[in-house]
Amino acid sequence: MTTATYPVATRMKNVSSSAIRDLLKHAAEPGMISLAGGLPAPDLFDVEGLRHASAEVMRDVPIAALQYGVTAGQPDLRNALVTLMKSRGATVDAGEIVVTTGSQQGIDLMARVMLDAGDIVCIERPSYLAAIQTFALAEAKFVGVAVDDHGMDVDALEKMLDTCASMSQPKPKLIYTVATFANPSGATMSLERRKKLLQLAVKHQVFVLEDDPYGELRSRGETLPPLIAIAKTIPGAEAWCGYISTLSKILSPGFRIGWAILPAALRNYAEIAKQGMDLHTSTFTQAVAARYLESGRMAERMPSIRASYKERNEALAEALKRHLAGALTYTQPDGGMFLWAQWTDAKINSAALLKFALPEKMIFVPGEHFYADAPLTHSIRLSFATPTPVQLEEGIRRLAVAVEKMRAATNGELAHAAE
Repeated sequence: MTTATYPVATRMKNVSSSAIRDLLKHAAEPGMISLAGGLPAPDLFDVEGLRHASAEVMRDVPIAALQYGVTAGQPDLRNALVTLMKSRGATVDAGEIVVTTGSQQGIDLMARVMLDAGDIVCIERPSYLAAIQTFALAEAKFVGVAVDDHGMDVDALEKMLDTCASMSQPKPKLIYTVATFANPSGATMSLERRKKLLQLAVKHQVFVLEDDPYGELRSRGETLPPLIAIAKTIPGAEAWCGYISTLSKILSPGFRIGWAILPAALRNYAEIAKQGMDLHTSTFTQAVAARYLESGRMAERMPSIRASYKERNEALAEALKRHLAGALTYTQPDGGMFLWAQWTDAKINSAALLKFALPEKMIFVPGEHFYADAPLTHSIRLSFATPTPVQLEEGIRRLAVAVEKMRAATNGELAHAAE
């Protein structure tokens, strides 16, 4: 067979497939324990509640649920999301919401609306892999800002923005942040930093986009308000702040229901861009999600969902202490789905280690995939979302075995790079 050479767009040549998506094929192997993908725990899906909501939709509003809908989202769902946002500390109107096909589409919409080739996007180091992919497809340039236990280092961001201003250099068009239980770092931006970030956005007129998939999954500590809520207290900040979120981590990723809250002008552009992508998010899943949220069942279930993830979070931390004490440096997150760590022996290359972990029937995501440039190859992301506490214990035991086997195979020198 002759292999055809296609005139593929230049932007596709510099974008790689998602390492996490590629790992999922291994997750399905018999006996595999996956600490890789941030998939919600399947035992937490409210199958009965969603079945009941689906039946109500088909009984009461079948035509509306099966027909085309409006691009911005169905009114019932947007009203239900207003209530959900109020519970998160943010008062919004239904008209401010654009329902998206997952929060990933919200990131894509912002890239399409705001970025031209060569524009600068400011992201955390490390940052969400799929966001890096999306901005790379928009042919953006990246500026990374370090993250510590309190989130993005906004003092470093301030220096960078001040330098751009003083030297008349191009400034970022967009600052992207997962401010609460970040993926992959697990860090939460402090209230002081949230305020300063918004003040910087106003001063330098740079738009800040907060991605909030995990904020509901707090294990400990006090809830912090989203940036759009804080923006109401800072003069001018509402014009420079947007918010995206999703039901994927708390209801079902299969629904592909997310939403964006944006200033009016950007919201209008986002709707136009969405029309060119998919016309609108599934009216049927919107209707079912609206019924489910209106029933109050999700609000009733959230305490038990949080408790389950808290148990998994603590089980992972205990397993690391038991099997890899001193081998990794990390801070246990206050919620979310991920623990970010670095090997104390910087010679350990996590991508190379993965090859030794696979035969032990466990997988993780090497941390290098969460950097747009200059990756830390001895970093590693571990997800505690899907495995049970027993599986987390066994998975970390297997990881410790993989480390020892790599040491033995390399005569203690370890692997510096994946082949």
